[in-house]
Amino acid sequence: MPVRALPKDPSLEHLKYQAKDLLKNHAAQSAAAAQRIREFHPDWRKASDAEIFVAKFRLSDAQLAIAREYGFLSWPRLKRRIEKPIPSDEVKLPHQDRIEDPIFRRGVELIDAGDVGGLREYLKENPKLARQHVEFEGTNYFHNPGFVEFVAGNPVRHATLPKNIVDVARVILDEGVDQAALDETLALVATGSVPRECGQQIPLIDLLCEYGADVDGAIRIAAVLYELDAVRALLRHGARLTMAVAAALGRIDDVRKMLPKASAEDRHLAFALAAQYGYVEIVSLLLDAGEDPDRFNPVGGHSHATALHQAAGNGMLDVVKLLVERGARTDIKDILFGGTPLGWAKYEGRKDVEAYLREKGATDSW
Repeated sequence: MPVRALPKDPSLEHLKYQAKDLLKNHAAQSAAAAQRIREFHPDWRKASDAEIFVAKFRLSDAQLAIAREYGFLSWPRLKRRIEKPIPSDEVKLPHQDRIEDPIFRRGVELIDAGDVGGLREYLKENPKLARQHVEFEGTNYFHNPGFVEFVAGNPVRHATLPKNIVDVARVILDEGVDQAALDETLALVATGSVPRECGQQIPLIDLLCEYGADVDGAIRIAAVLYELDAVRALLRHGARLTMAVAAALGRIDDVRKMLPKASAEDRHLAFALAAQYGYVEIVSLLLDAGEDPDRFNPVGGHSHATALHQAAGNGMLDVVKLLVERGARTDIKDILFGGTPLGWAKYEGRKDVEAYLREKGATDSW
């Protein structure tokens, strides 16, 4: 789920009220509240709605969930941001302009310039840099990136990457990076629009896999974020074909084969992905297997919305019809924007889906 952006002049009192509201919604057993808690409170990441509702959920828990919903590690960190902001807190600045460490910042400038020779010498002069991390808060991801992660151009810092970015990345990798940074770089490349648009996504994937990056960790999020060329490249490098990945690729025979032994988590994500990509047969198969069309999508899979939201927003009319015919509610509002599936269809200009949902009596929350 994307994090919420703090307003220009955030109020700590207003955020306290949000925490109290989450506490009340938990007591009222709101499905949307359970989803937010599951996404943003580490103690309930794997919990069901029922387990969350019976748990003792205190104001301090609600404050932690609210802080993380805004991209901060803890409530005290969020409080500090509001009461004593510093230049690096400005999330609207490009990430390279938020780096306070001058050595790290200069290294990123060399990456962005594609200066292979200069970067190689700079890393010799600063041998700790290749393994160094920098901290950001207030955003959805990229909270503690290692130096090598800046080669991915994700989040977008410039509209392009140097043409020799593979050589640039190799210079850093040859100096040695920690496994977590290597794995995260692969995930960033596999889901990045800039590497893809620059024709560098697959070459960078090939390079990072050569150095031992975790292909299984990257393929799931690539499938969620519509990067199917990256998914195929990761499969070529030995990534495991899960049921969710098979669903994203429309491989119904593989989904059917895996279904009997699939975990509840795998089924849920496969259902969400089949709906967003418009694979009617797979959606039908998973509905027959017991998937609930009214559940919010799983954490890490557009979890602020339901399968019907995703199908409607993507213009997947046949899936929308199937879900509605199988009893999917049309009045559920997504957690982030407060839109119904009809609102999503209208916003995205999916007129055929909009017309169908109106015919079925759906309402528009926007």
